[in-house]
Amino acid sequence: MAGLKYDRENKFHRSGRTLLIVATSLATLIYVWWILAILINTPAVPTPDLVWAAFLDLFRNGDVQTGLSMWDHMAASLRRFLGGFLIAFVIAVPLGLLIGYSKFMDEFTKPIIEVLKPIAPIAWAPVLIFATTLTLGPILVVFVGIFFPLLYNTIFGVKKIDQSLVDASKTLGATNGQIFYKVMLPCTVPYIMNGIRIGFGIGWMCIVAAEMIAPLGGGMGYFINLQSVLSNWPGVFVGLAIISLLGILTTGLADYAYKKIAKRVGME
Repeated sequence: MAGLKYDRENKFHRSGRTLLIVATSLATLIYVWWILAILINTPAVPTPDLVWAAFLDLFRNGDVQTGLSMWDHMAASLRRFLGGFLIAFVIAVPLGLLIGYSKFMDEFTKPIIEVLKPIAPIAWAPVLIFATTLTLGPILVVFVGIFFPLLYNTIFGVKKIDQSLVDASKTLGATNGQIFYKVMLPCTVPYIMNGIRIGFGIGWMCIVAAEMIAPLGGGMGYFINLQSVLSNWPGVFVGLAIISLLGILTTGLADYAYKKIAKRVGME
């Protein structure tokens, strides 16, 4: 009982310490931002209090220029982001598993990947948007941004699998399906999740850029661009803050999914 009580107190102490560090870190960020805004002294860098006032006003009254609420802009960006992610996941993970497992596929696809890899995902935005539609184009831009980090990490995860584990499974009579589910997948999941985390960061950059080109239906990129054209810099910073919050939200959900999957496949 004493040991259990000590563990609970220790856990509470760690949680309190983490919360204190996070609060101090954010307070430092706001303080530095405030000082820089005063020193730079330009409307393009508003102080935090002006941004907070704009934040409250926008969520209370919405975007008067477009007639959309901030929730509408956020929902539009999230739909495009999640659509691009799902397409990337469905294609990149199976392809990465195949390339990592098959030497022929690795050699065959490597030249193609090396040609496409240096092209920044945002550079594809005008092509994809105007070659498809204003609705599908931004989704495809996100797809390109998430696809390569997810593909590379999946391939790397498969290649890092200890071959002795596969050989031992075959010796014990495991089928190819069992080897995939019990050996390859558990060993690759951490690398896949790392690819998702990296891809999420790139994906949010891509959706903002794509929405600046294709503003149909609103979105955070469109909102930020419109506010900058109107020289409403507090509104611009509100948009940047929301993008940050959405990024944190999606990454947090990815971490939660990882823990559930890890438990399911026996990694915990």
